[in-house]
Amino acid sequence: MIYLLDTNLVSHIIRDDIPGLRQRLKQTAALHDIAVSAISAGELFYGLARRGHPKVMTQGIEAMLASVSILPWTEDTARQYGQLRATCETSGINLTLSDMMIAAQAVTAKAILVSRDRAFVHLKAHLQVEDWIG
Repeated sequence: MIYLLDTNLVSHIIRDDIPGLRQRLKQTAALHDIAVSAISAGELFYGLARRGHPKVMTQGIEAMLASVSILPWTEDTARQYGQLRATCETSGINLTLSDMMIAAQAVTAKAILVSRDRAFVHLKAHLQVEDWIG
């Protein structure tokens, strides 16, 4: 089983601002693979660049990304993205581009997406989502 951590969850883990979240990550990692989307990694690096690469934040992001697998964007993922986006648009479901890309990676990898982003609730027919915070 793969757990794909969404950007918002990774940010909370790095900041260590939610009691019990790091412990939940450690417990889950002992039993399952933990991954982050290449899209989420890009969002984290974008946040670093916007803030001028502060040392503590840079170290936190680098340590986090070194401790998980980073799922690459593949042709299979691109095909899944196209299908998922078209299906969602037909159903009137609109997610941000990055959320849709992360969802496509979760579907392709048959991963459980871990996020507190409520937008993913609309995709329950397509992927499994867990909220480790709420």
